[in-house]
Amino acid sequence: MTHEPTRVTALDAPVDLTNCDREPIHVPGAVQPHGALVALRGDVIVQYSENAPALLGAGDGLLGQPLEALLPPELAQQVRGALASGELDRNPLFLLSAEVRGRGPFDLTAHRLDDLTVVEFEQLPPHAVHADAYSLVRAALARLNAATTLEGFVDVAAREVQALTGFDRVMVYQFADDGTGTVIAERCAPGVTPYLGLRYPASDIPKQARALYVLNMLRIITDVHYQPARLLALPGEAPLDMSYCVLRSVSPIHLEYLQNMGVGASMSVSLLRGPELWGLIACHHSGPRALGANVRAACELIGQVASVQLSAWQERQDQTYQLHLKEAQAHLMERLADAPDLMEALVGQGSQLLEFVDASGAAVCLDGEVIHMGRAPGDEQLRALQTWLGEQSEAEVLHTRALGELYPPAAGFADVASGLLGVQLSRLRGDYVLWFRPEELQTVTWGGDPTKPVEVAGDGEARLSPRRSFEAWQQTVRGRSAPWLPEEIAAARTLRRALLNLVLRRAEELRALNEDLTRSNQDLARSNADLDAFAYIASHDLKEPLRGLHNYSVFLLESYAQQLDEDGAAKLRTLVRLTQRMDDLIDSLLLYSRVGRVDLSFREADLNGVLADVLDVLSARLDQAGARVTAGPLPTLTIDRVRVGEVLNNLVSNAVKYTEREHPQIEVGALAPGERGGLAVPAGVPDDAWVLFVRDDGIGIRERHFENIFRIFKRLHARDQFGGGTGAGLTIVKKIIDRHGGQIWPVSTYGEGTTFYFTLQGGAPS
Repeated sequence: MTHEPTRVTALDAPVDLTNCDREPIHVPGAVQPHGALVALRGDVIVQYSENAPALLGAGDGLLGQPLEALLPPELAQQVRGALASGELDRNPLFLLSAEVRGRGPFDLTAHRLDDLTVVEFEQLPPHAVHADAYSLVRAALARLNAATTLEGFVDVAAREVQALTGFDRVMVYQFADDGTGTVIAERCAPGVTPYLGLRYPASDIPKQARALYVLNMLRIITDVHYQPARLLALPGEAPLDMSYCVLRSVSPIHLEYLQNMGVGASMSVSLLRGPELWGLIACHHSGPRALGANVRAACELIGQVASVQLSAWQERQDQTYQLHLKEAQAHLMERLADAPDLMEALVGQGSQLLEFVDASGAAVCLDGEVIHMGRAPGDEQLRALQTWLGEQSEAEVLHTRALGELYPPAAGFADVASGLLGVQLSRLRGDYVLWFRPEELQTVTWGGDPTKPVEVAGDGEARLSPRRSFEAWQQTVRGRSAPWLPEEIAAARTLRRALLNLVLRRAEELRALNEDLTRSNQDLARSNADLDAFAYIASHDLKEPLRGLHNYSVFLLESYAQQLDEDGAAKLRTLVRLTQRMDDLIDSLLLYSRVGRVDLSFREADLNGVLADVLDVLSARLDQAGARVTAGPLPTLTIDRVRVGEVLNNLVSNAVKYTEREHPQIEVGALAPGERGGLAVPAGVPDDAWVLFVRDDGIGIRERHFENIFRIFKRLHARDQFGGGTGAGLTIVKKIIDRHGGQIWPVSTYGEGTTFYFTLQGGAPS
């Protein structure tokens, strides 16, 4: 029985640059004519290229016939055996080389796609390139592994592929986020125009072509002037998906593009980073060029190895940068957790807000106040930007590298704020944290004018055509900053959550304080009123002039240091240091006062989880100090989780601070009731209480100082020793433990280390 064949095509409309980005290039319905293709369903031929009968010496009418209609019986059986043994699902494999009826030899490649088996017969011309691929690849891989920089690595890759293939030009082409690509390495034969450093528009390699490069690492065109051989199929047969085919015919637009470049043959090897296309090793030759199967396999292996190496390089760079971000983020989060003033925590001395996302400038708009740092727009510009942000959508995080395109007035300060990353705290009140990056003024050198010209065809109709000139064409790009990385945007979201949690927590504290201040007991009301007045004086009447003294001292140092002798400058530096210390003392006093006033929220809490949260916050400091924290199983107790977290934070921080060892060892553990051994406990500690401890191998404490260490503002060392501090940390720890009905006591050997033991009786009265 014979079947009337139908030509298979998936695109009826002519293809030009108005629709090339939508061209279904994976179903071209044709092959390159130096080979032939057949598609089998089971053992029946359902599609074949129209050149197959002539190329393989078979008769016409192959549709609906078994493989023997195309191949001699013995060879057909050999092919069936090879097909049965290979893992062919979406995986093109070389089957064998054979002559067919005295023609050839042919390289046979096959793969499976759903219920079809696709077999390709490729006849290489006598001038095809063959080589001892094993020796060449072994040497190439050794040289790739020896490269120490990305620039050196891609240069080696281009050189080795050219040595293997003999192409006139071999380029390494890297894609940017916007789909454009740049030639970052190149090897050229003498007399070939170099393209190194040129950029090409995204339309040169449309998105559907990039998708195919991910599926199939190798793409070869042996002669750009070929006439495609169409596929014939049984009636009703769907167009063949040729994504994995070696012989797949390419877009006529791409062929015209190569011809305009003066290219006679090409090959592309995909460079992948995980599942994404990082770039290409792109090869061009002035005339037709064919490669033997061993050479192509060697090139594909180089592409696979290069992909792994590039991914590892990028991963190392990303990890280094992410570590830098995490250290800055941990530092800022730690400040937020401890600072009594939110604005001061964000923009005060040592805040690391700029390092939080690697920005050149930042601004905080909070409670009607706008403070900027680094390179940022001026006050009026920030106020206008704040108003514009309030008119935008309810997005939690806004990020752009081209602010002037969204907010035209920003073009006036593009030199400091082309890039914006903004965190919205309250749209109603206009509360934001903003980071800025300046424009990166770039002169981009394109490979020809990327604008698509309109040409008039012979029939008088206008059509878009691939550009004909690939000479360097320069364009100045303004108003764009370096892009914000995904991890930077994620860090901004994390900061937003932390700030909102802090605001809510302080709102709860304020509510509880207000309730406390309005109690009916007259004596308690008077006491709380006095305490409230003290807190007001400390936070406003004292802090504001103190901040003025500090700032003016800094200004004097900066502006008049050259006019003062060393003694005068030293006195000013002392004044700066003392005002800073006084500010720290006031903050510590406020924190101590707050611990005594605020109502505790007692809930059952797993101390293992509380400790994990504390160590996460302190991770950067621990890593910097080379400290190691070990923890035994901790109990679940009824406690105020936040306050007990402050206890563990203080004790672990002190263990890191007060040591002279290169790698401090810190242990956090618990002694169950009845398991205290010979531990001496103070009077009043119940027999059924868990005893918790934090042990270090630091400098230790002499016994005569045991009582003094819990006195507020009492330090046993000079202010500039062991990282400084106000001496309020252990006082606050003791206050929190007292409010839990517990006790704290140290056991120490001077010069060897200290263990702080403490108990927590949840729900105990203040």
